[in-house]
Amino acid sequence: MLLLDKPLGLSSNHALQAARRLYNAEKAGHTGTLDPLATGLLPLCFGEATKFSGELLNADKRYVATVQLGVTTDTADAEGRVLQRRPVETDRPAVEVALAAFVGDIEQMPPMYSALKRDGKPLYEYARAGIEVERAARRVSIYELCLLDAGELSGEGRFVFEVRCSKGTYVRTLAADIGERLGCGAHLAGLRRTGIGTLDVVAAHFLADLEALTDDARDALLLPPDGLLAGLAEVRLDAADAARLRHGQAVRWSAEEGSRLRVYDPEQRFIGVCRQAADGWLQAQRLVAGA
Repeated sequence: MLLLDKPLGLSSNHALQAARRLYNAEKAGHTGTLDPLATGLLPLCFGEATKFSGELLNADKRYVATVQLGVTTDTADAEGRVLQRRPVETDRPAVEVALAAFVGDIEQMPPMYSALKRDGKPLYEYARAGIEVERAARRVSIYELCLLDAGELSGEGRFVFEVRCSKGTYVRTLAADIGERLGCGAHLAGLRRTGIGTLDVVAAHFLADLEALTDDARDALLLPPDGLLAGLAEVRLDAADAARLRHGQAVRWSAEEGSRLRVYDPEQRFIGVCRQAADGWLQAQRLVAGA
């Protein structure tokens, strides 16, 4: 696994393919896309780690977002067509009150410019054709939402907030909804993902830096695949049970029914992810080949 700091203007897939070429990896995947206009944390998986790339999809996310007040767009971000311009008459206390109103479980209407599908077709395809389809609001959780910088509020009508939120949260929708609450509208002018679960962007690497390294130095930056699984409880098996599990056999274990666990052998070598069955057996879900 590699923690990449995705640059501005590059799609997640282009970033993945660039890193894949550097590592000469046959199999590669990322753990959740970032829009080209967003920067920040993009965990990449190579080889056996791709088996666990979906583990972070349900993890909480952290972002730093820049909001432009007074201008609404059809995409709710800076790429979109301007729909309306309104005067901005607000201040820092008003923004803080508006942000506080969105903390907790909230309902969000998915934007038309999104990859959500309707009748097998992404919503953005309907939007590009000028068609707006009915969508159901989705419940998401905003755990933390705080104002970081209001220095440009009085001049440019901009401010910066930090948010920790559940999966499925659209930060550009959040920015637009905050703008409506302030009475002037808004769009997302910039976005940086700073965390996914326990992973933090401070440990991520830039593509340009990776390209300048030797193969050995670049390889030294790779992390083991169980770094994606920090949210799962750990199980350490004895040598006999570890051997059984590696051959796909269930082993006796006592844990909460239905819980998913990351499993190691006595030498702390990662074996894979298992699920605790109701009958007291630990059953393999995904195992690392050759572990």
